[in-house]
Amino acid sequence: MAAARSAKCSVLVSKLDRLSRDVAFVSGLMAQRVPFTVAELGRDADPFMLHLYAALAEKERRLISERTTAALAAKKASGIKLGNPRNIAQAGELGRNSQTKAADEFMVQLLPIIDAIRNAGAIEAMSQALNQRGIRSARGGPWRASSVASLIARAKQTSATAAFL
Repeated sequence: MAAARSAKCSVLVSKLDRLSRDVAFVSGLMAQRVPFTVAELGRDADPFMLHLYAALAEKERRLISERTTAALAAKKASGIKLGNPRNIAQAGELGRNSQTKAADEFMVQLLPIIDAIRNAGAIEAMSQALNQRGIRSARGGPWRASSVASLIARAKQTSATAAFL
């Protein structure tokens, strides 16, 4: 959304539920005058029609959740044990490795930006510059000086990026 706004172009989605399955979110976009086009509905889709489709998408999301919950409850009631307790250590290791890899990839993508900002001065200025550019932290929130410092420390520990710093 931020990229589309800065480029002064509209967001194009194939179906409305790919943008959101939340009526309030879609309404908020329309209220903020964020231009978006739903290919399935065409350019001429009026706000009323968009509200109807958003409401249907929200209802479908709720029905999917209910069906999934009911199916899992039925499996449990029939005595089937969900999950795989035999490989819990392996699954935990895979999860930790996956998170570490994702954090490292995120760091590598941001290093050129951090390096460009670093010339501006202190870590606080870096966090402000990242926020001004609309770049979110790894968890989707705003940047703080401590999160920039952690990213730099992580980069220094990683051999692949040590030469960069």
